[in-house]
Amino acid sequence: MTDQDALVVFTPSGKRGRFPIGTPLLQAARTLGVDIDSVCGGRAICGRCQVLVMEGEFAKHGITSSNASLSPLSPAEQSYSNRRSLPSGHRLSCSARVEGDLVVDVPPSSQVHRQVVRKQADARVITLDPVVHLHYVEVREPDMHDPSGDVQRLMNALQTEWQLSGLTCDLQVLQTLQPALRKGEWKVTVAVHDGSRIMGVWPGFHERALGLAVDVGSTTIAAHLCDLESGEVVASSGTMNPQIRFGEDLMSRVSYSMMHPGGAQQMTDAVRVALNTLAAEVAREANASPQDILEITIVGNPIMHHLVLGIDPVELGGAPFALSTDEAITVIATEIGLTLHPNARTYFLPCIAGHVGADAAGMILAERPDLGDELTLLVDVGTNAEIVLGNRQRLLACSSPTGPAFEGAQISCGQRAAPGAIERVRIDPVTLEARFKVIGSDLWSDDPRFAEVAARIGVSGICGSGIIEVIAEMYLAGIINQDGVVDGQLAARSDRIVPTGRTFGYVVHRGSVTLTVTQNDVRAIQLAKAALYAGIKLLMEHLGVDHVDRIRLAGAFGSHIDVKYAMLLGMIPDCDLSQVASAGNAAGTGARIALLDNGSRRTIEALVRKVEKIETAIEPRFQAHFVEAMGIPHSTATYVHLRQAVDLPAAKAAAPRVNARNRRPAARVE
Repeated sequence: MTDQDALVVFTPSGKRGRFPIGTPLLQAARTLGVDIDSVCGGRAICGRCQVLVMEGEFAKHGITSSNASLSPLSPAEQSYSNRRSLPSGHRLSCSARVEGDLVVDVPPSSQVHRQVVRKQADARVITLDPVVHLHYVEVREPDMHDPSGDVQRLMNALQTEWQLSGLTCDLQVLQTLQPALRKGEWKVTVAVHDGSRIMGVWPGFHERALGLAVDVGSTTIAAHLCDLESGEVVASSGTMNPQIRFGEDLMSRVSYSMMHPGGAQQMTDAVRVALNTLAAEVAREANASPQDILEITIVGNPIMHHLVLGIDPVELGGAPFALSTDEAITVIATEIGLTLHPNARTYFLPCIAGHVGADAAGMILAERPDLGDELTLLVDVGTNAEIVLGNRQRLLACSSPTGPAFEGAQISCGQRAAPGAIERVRIDPVTLEARFKVIGSDLWSDDPRFAEVAARIGVSGICGSGIIEVIAEMYLAGIINQDGVVDGQLAARSDRIVPTGRTFGYVVHRGSVTLTVTQNDVRAIQLAKAALYAGIKLLMEHLGVDHVDRIRLAGAFGSHIDVKYAMLLGMIPDCDLSQVASAGNAAGTGARIALLDNGSRRTIEALVRKVEKIETAIEPRFQAHFVEAMGIPHSTATYVHLRQAVDLPAAKAAAPRVNARNRRPAARVE
């Protein structure tokens, strides 16, 4: 390191390195293996390598970052901006040169391996009774003998034809009613919200009323556009949550708000822009306009919930984790910066506790554990797992800080779900050879045709479901023991076992990129799964039970993990595997139910008040459960049901510590 070097950190990957002053930013990114697209070979023609320099102090990295840390806008960038317009704050990484320490965000649009957001609307039976209904009416024309106004005659028509009485009217309707009546020759279509308020009017017959159900996750945002008259999902889309550039996990974002004046507003603005972009995208897919969206329902964890509403989440960053509000909220969409129909309403499902949000409420609404006698465990697996346990007698809920490891972050070869990411893994216990599947292909890697797949989309990393499977398969094959220690003695038997510093790792794939699961990777997953299991165990203790009858894994990650491997790794307690299944995007399904069934809103508001909240941060037993859960699948639990389906290795002591350099037993195990 010299005074002429600068530290460059790329988000969301977190990759960092020091480079000589004057190094092109794209060159620095490629040196670190950062995923930035460029088709024109760095000639500032294609514009695909755009990045955004983050402004402010970043204590985590020890950096004060600003645009002054890059060279001034180059003539090539200015030329590109004149042709195609370079958004404010964006730079072309092929032309911009490093002049000082900085943090650089690589937006999804500039990444070669753009994330595949795999939250889809699940097929569910939903009672169709939306809060918004359209009514076509013929209004009596004014005359000299009746001095009543147009609004009054419209309301009379609604009373006569639709038996709607006591209505009020939005100001925007008053402002547009007279032109609409005359253009429609006194025939109009009216949108009535909750049977009480006129919120829209169109000349003539208008048959399209759309609603949007949105799950604002900390990593991804998923949106489903629904026809409010038929209940049909007419378009779905998803995107990365742009707040990731302010921090991968929730507490990092709270910290950003604490340390940066105006930081909360920055994150609010970012997520609202993403919501408007998604709304426009799904409307376009449905051959509609965002102006046709009359209602939107939103779920999200408490921090996402507060940020969308424009509430600083700083109080959620420490005990007692106070919510600004835990009640359901309805606001006009324009109040939170959404450009939909000017009178569209936004309904936020209620939160449950400081770390158990409206997404957990949506999960309850989708799965309804309160309707059965079976003890049901609902787990939304994400950077902050939200857990619900109970039946018609009682419902308990908590959150557990699992971190981003399950989504591929903090893993040396990890990446988010995108084409080329390994998502399925099998290891031969005799040869220790691996075969795998990648997102974007149905072929296993030992298929002769797989070479074409590798050439076309590449093998770029391992996503969350792949990480779970490879570590579970390593355990089944004896590569790691119950404590998660990689057996270095196997290096004499297979070249898949390789030294990684003072420990060993397992090579899943050798190619243009070598993908190795290291000892630290195994530990990161053990820590995440132990936190999840400990939270579940706390709820079981409070409920006084030693087993659960059924388990549903929710969320984008939970939807794509093989439930057998989730149990084999010890993420969830023992249960009959036939009773363990994916719940899909249950939070999003709950948002869709609330969108299409007005009565369900009262249901979930009442249910949330009955949920017993357990705060893991102050539970003295959490640490003990956490330590026991570090074992694979668990240090003490017997997993009777799992053993009936899987031949688990016998528990054994850790292998002698082998020095990765000279292959001799070391003096101690770290």
